[in-house]
Amino acid sequence: MNTKRILIVEDEQPIREMVVFALTNAGYEVEEAADARQAQASIAEQLPDLVLLDWMLPGISGIDYARRLKKDDLTRELPIIMLTARAEEEDKVQGLESGADDYVTKPFSPREVVARIRAVLRRGGPAAEDEILRANGLSLDLASHRVSAGESLLEMGPTEYRLLEFFMSHPERVYSRGQLLDRVWGSNVYVEERTVDVHIRRLRKVLEPQGYDALIQTVRGAGYRFSTRV
Repeated sequence: MNTKRILIVEDEQPIREMVVFALTNAGYEVEEAADARQAQASIAEQLPDLVLLDWMLPGISGIDYARRLKKDDLTRELPIIMLTARAEEEDKVQGLESGADDYVTKPFSPREVVARIRAVLRRGGPAAEDEILRANGLSLDLASHRVSAGESLLEMGPTEYRLLEFFMSHPERVYSRGQLLDRVWGSNVYVEERTVDVHIRRLRKVLEPQGYDALIQTVRGAGYRFSTRV
């Protein structure tokens, strides 16, 4: 198995060192850059598997650099996770629209960063179809599209399956109804936001007999979150 190479672009050295330490312990090869210029030099030398990119950088901002990477044929498919202190919904949407695959809001835990990286790499990697997502005894097999709770197979519709797959690939993060529509239904499909609530209820109903409905949590005024924490 090839070791995944992560490029972290962050001008604050203490944050960079903390993330490097966590990623190295998690088995990743890590390259560092303090700004977009250094990042570009590193990418030119060897293309990483993922870029962890700070929003606020000296010179060209992280969000502008993300747009530049997405316009270049060499780096167009390169996964990007934004590191940002900006927690407002509009800022998060702007980050995703710049081409970022995910974002982590400061302050963050190293464990959260590692989990987000694993989730993004799992979505984009060639071995994704062989993966099994697991959470507290709940399993989702990406190759066979089977969901099981312990030894029991769970029957659910295709939309509920896609919702559950998305949630299990993005644990501990709150998604608004609009974001779920874009990520699960697709941005070119017109569906009302309340449709999300209907399918959430259906998914919870399937998971309820084994108690796994509690993993899909409603965050008042914000949306939904998949979490193994009570």
